[in-house]
Amino acid sequence: MLGKKKRERAFAFFDVVLKAEGKVSIYRLMVGDFACNNLSGSIPPEWATMQLEYMRLSSNRLRGNLPVELAKLKNLTDFRINDNNFTGSIPDFIYNWKKLTRLEMQASGLEGPIPSSISALENLLTLIISDINGPNQPFPDLWSMTTIRRMYIFYLYYYTKSLGCSPLIIGSNMADLGNCSILKRCNIVGQIPQEIWQMSKLRVLDLSFNSLSGQLVKVTLPFDLRFLYLTGNNLSGNIPASILQTRLAVRRGVIPCTSDFKCQKYWHSMYINCGGGIDVKMNGTMYIGDAKSGLGGAATLYQNNDNWGFSSTGDFRDDNDELNAASRYLNQSASVSNQLYATARLSPLSLTYYRYCLEDGSYKVRLHFAEIQITNETRYGTLGRRIFNIYIQDELVEENFNIEAEAGGILTPLTKHYNANVTKGELEIRFYWAGKGTQTTPSPGVHGPLISAISVDPNFKPQQTERKAKTLPIIVGVVGSFLIFIVFSVLCWRYYFKAKSEREEDFKGLDLQSPQTVSFTLKQIKAATNNFDSVNKIGEGGFGPVYKGELADGTIIAVKQLSSKSSQGKREFLNEMGMISCLQHPNLVNLYSCCIEGNQLLLVYEYMENNSISRALFGPEYSRINLEWPIRHKICVGIARGLAFLHEESRLKIVHRDIKGTNILLGRDLNPKISDFGLARLHEQDKTHISTRIAGTIGYIAPEYALWGYLTYKADVYSYGILSLEIVCGKHNTDYGPNNKYTCLLDWACHLQQSGKLLELVDYNLRSEYNKPEAEGMIKVALLCTNASPSSRPTMSEVVGMLEGTIAIPDIVPNSSSYSEDLRFKAIRDHRSSMYGKSSTGCQIDANANCKLQIAVYCCHANVSPGVMEQQVFQPVQGVKPLSLTHLDVDC
Repeated sequence: MLGKKKRERAFAFFDVVLKAEGKVSIYRLMVGDFACNNLSGSIPPEWATMQLEYMRLSSNRLRGNLPVELAKLKNLTDFRINDNNFTGSIPDFIYNWKKLTRLEMQASGLEGPIPSSISALENLLTLIISDINGPNQPFPDLWSMTTIRRMYIFYLYYYTKSLGCSPLIIGSNMADLGNCSILKRCNIVGQIPQEIWQMSKLRVLDLSFNSLSGQLVKVTLPFDLRFLYLTGNNLSGNIPASILQTRLAVRRGVIPCTSDFKCQKYWHSMYINCGGGIDVKMNGTMYIGDAKSGLGGAATLYQNNDNWGFSSTGDFRDDNDELNAASRYLNQSASVSNQLYATARLSPLSLTYYRYCLEDGSYKVRLHFAEIQITNETRYGTLGRRIFNIYIQDELVEENFNIEAEAGGILTPLTKHYNANVTKGELEIRFYWAGKGTQTTPSPGVHGPLISAISVDPNFKPQQTERKAKTLPIIVGVVGSFLIFIVFSVLCWRYYFKAKSEREEDFKGLDLQSPQTVSFTLKQIKAATNNFDSVNKIGEGGFGPVYKGELADGTIIAVKQLSSKSSQGKREFLNEMGMISCLQHPNLVNLYSCCIEGNQLLLVYEYMENNSISRALFGPEYSRINLEWPIRHKICVGIARGLAFLHEESRLKIVHRDIKGTNILLGRDLNPKISDFGLARLHEQDKTHISTRIAGTIGYIAPEYALWGYLTYKADVYSYGILSLEIVCGKHNTDYGPNNKYTCLLDWACHLQQSGKLLELVDYNLRSEYNKPEAEGMIKVALLCTNASPSSRPTMSEVVGMLEGTIAIPDIVPNSSSYSEDLRFKAIRDHRSSMYGKSSTGCQIDANANCKLQIAVYCCHANVSPGVMEQQVFQPVQGVKPLSLTHLDVDC
């Protein structure tokens, strides 16, 4: 996305180029990136006279056919036209673009067929095509495209082809194919060919919502496969043991609608605060938050004890864990008229709420919506269109439903009313994304059904007694409950006074009235945060949530709420209060006050308007900040000064232990401040080995500390080096590598330093608008800080001098033989390996099933969603390494 001034120039340029009818041409133009700028018009044929290598026009309002003259752009390597209003067919002339490495036509408006000549693009690495209409045509064979690594082809409404016919659409010779979302809802028939399982680098395979048949037999999954989606096909038989035994833990779904399930009580209503972490009262009715258990993730199955639940299927294709969550919170800069609409549950594909043990009869169903994710904060953001279908009791009640269009704007509450007949005690409400709308605007992952709240009420007078209830069990239950209540009350009374005594002992001697702090009461803080309203929640700290608040005098504050029942929470409270209250520095966050009342442990900080550097770089599109090079350099220098103060200048010499992007906050002027001292320790020269738990974050922990517990202030220096690399590159350390050869961002940086190509690390979004010597120097400093040997790392005061130019940056002499087994990367590899071996991270199966997990048969009737999830542990096959599969979706 262009900056404001650049965008204004781009609009002016496009206004001339698109309306000049051939009078304007920039012959030497090689890069044309005008994505996300709300531009209109059509592509002039005269553009074919340019030397374009890169053409990115996604997320605009461009229309018309693609000019045939574009066939002359034989140097084109990158072509993206997602989310536009083009017309006509996908042109056959794309085979002329022999150098093309990336082709994206996602919701572009073009019709099919996909030309068979596409297989001639021998250098193509990424292929994304979706939402295509047109005449019935055969699907092109893609098996010869051996270079391809990422392929997403879905929602093609006119194809019919066997996946297993010869030649294959895809095959084992596509060895580098990693992400394959091919053929989702593409009318594909036949069996899944064995050749697919031979793609050794396959990580994602999505063949959902086709007409595939047969059984899964002799399946040996690729080692790196993480997601397998077979939802909505006609497969039969059992899930093969070879799949079940690839991981230690497998989740089974057993829907409670079999003949063996007996309802002990029948209900007649349901009120859900979708995506909400708290219960919300509206018009006298309490809506239960369905995210109170911290449930998230794109593939989720949850059952409430009151006989309702939801299932979410699919996976966002943005490789962003923050977006890959099912619960959505309102952007803090916006507001809605009712708290019920401040959160919503979002699904990438299919979201189903179900209620069972309902009294049979007619019900009023109210669905509450508000578009809180697509905003108008950016000019191109208004182009976002969320379109999905709604089914009630398997009947389509809304097709191509658009919340914003129906409500008349964003952040505007909307309630839709329906009637539903309940038989056999079951009610199902399903929201389904059929591939319509925008898929990359305003950012990837912003699509799929979204619901704010659901209410269900009877259109009849409910029965006042429970069916088949027996008098004796009720009497026994009441008497037993009363006795339990008496015993429980005595225990609670004793526990309260014991806990109060222990809490007073814990905080005895703590100076809560230091010169740097002021006193706030719990009543004042509750008033400032509106009783810790979820709307005011701005983040999640290591041991509790953080809320934004406004005092009576208008001062904006940030309130960190810690758990008084957790020993870790009390430890962090004492640690942070004791550490930061003694420290004052322009690059350390200011602690205003603390509050200890009842069970509340609260820390009150200055409010930092621009959240964290992590959110500014890696957060959702609407929260990102255009950090130009001088700002990035300023941030790195500021963090270094703050750490130098902690290590060398303050009265207390402190090791922070958790330096990372989320703990670096940005003020209004983007001045960085170090926060979250809950894990900090006093640096003691004679006590460097830690025998207790290792604290910190994987990817930022120094290797000597992670592996041997050796802790000095050089551990912070290492973390700073990693963070500096992230700021320069705009990439996560643990989540990024240009290919599978590199473990992480640091690994890649080491190899680039070895080959003398350090500037390839610089964030592409900076283009060439940065100080190259300064950037290269900063990368070199970061690599010095991440030296595997702590004694070879500079001090933070030396880092400040290097960045400010008062100290020369020494040359780095890479040791080529050490990188492959470097201790810096061993910690990350060990962490990943240990994750794959734990029973708590299992292969997640969203499967409607009977006890044998049959794939093709619903236990009740078609399209009933999965119900209760129960954990079942399987032992791995003898001598076979566990795979990395984390999601297997075989709903029918």
